[in-house]
Amino acid sequence: MKTKSTPNEVHVAVVQAEPVWLDLAATVQKTCKLIAEAATNNAKMIAFPECWLPGYPAWIWSRPVDFELSPEYIRNSLRVDSPEMAQIQRCAADNDIVVVLGFSEIHHHSLYISQSIIGNDGKILLTRRKIKATHMERTIFGEPSSECLESVVDTPVARIGALSCWEHLQPLLKYHTYNQREQIHVAAWPPLFKHGGGPDLWSMAAEGGQALSRVYAIESGSFVLHATAVISQPSIDFLKTAGNPFGTPGGGASAIFGPDGRKISTDLPETEEGLIYATLDMHEIHKIKGFVDVCGHYSRPDLLWLGVDTVKKTHVR
Repeated sequence: MKTKSTPNEVHVAVVQAEPVWLDLAATVQKTCKLIAEAATNNAKMIAFPECWLPGYPAWIWSRPVDFELSPEYIRNSLRVDSPEMAQIQRCAADNDIVVVLGFSEIHHHSLYISQSIIGNDGKILLTRRKIKATHMERTIFGEPSSECLESVVDTPVARIGALSCWEHLQPLLKYHTYNQREQIHVAAWPPLFKHGGGPDLWSMAAEGGQALSRVYAIESGSFVLHATAVISQPSIDFLKTAGNPFGTPGGGASAIFGPDGRKISTDLPETEEGLIYATLDMHEIHKIKGFVDVCGHYSRPDLLWLGVDTVKKTHVR
């Protein structure tokens, strides 16, 4: 697959912030503010967390059915073809910046965990849906067809790809994405909290999420922008999540990893909102690829290969 030439250095921004929960209009405003802030600080791309718009539905982990919050969540989810998305597109163009947006997508009356890559000219280059909602997420979100597979696109900044949350432990999906030859990968996550040492899964904690993103960087030989959201005490009270995995303030664990897995960003406190920046030396990818290219010279397609069905399955056919 031919890759377009890109700048040797790319300055990027990763969001660690709190959405205005279940308020689409207000979160769109905050989205545009963060985009403008990143551009002011010379970033050429910005990465947002999973379900940034209108916030991750954290209550599902203790109350799968909530007849107050769930309908409100549907009403405030984002349509791809909508004035709200058009506003974000204009903001990307006005600020000459590539935006990788995580959102709850509404299509008719069904929801999907989605990501769009918006070019610095404001055009939507790609929209994909999460291949499989994780555990309790299935009480809210549906499953896509082949639109989950095309995850990487050329931009003037770099060849950029994206996956959400535990898609980063799907070996076949990861390999399919690696084979699309991304240079910068956005790993979108909800708030992630440090593991408390109890019986809850370490793999669902901040340490586990970062480990998955670091492994992704090593395996793919790409830079990984690990984007997480923050939740505050007023939002915990509003969503009634006390006692569930999203029941304490914090969750910010955003970071940027180099193609050998090392962290190249400076952490913010987990309760603090802000943007995390790094300047990516794209030549580092060549140094890594010289050692290992899992879809190239470090593979054996004569022995092991991946079969993929890219035909979209429609409801009426």
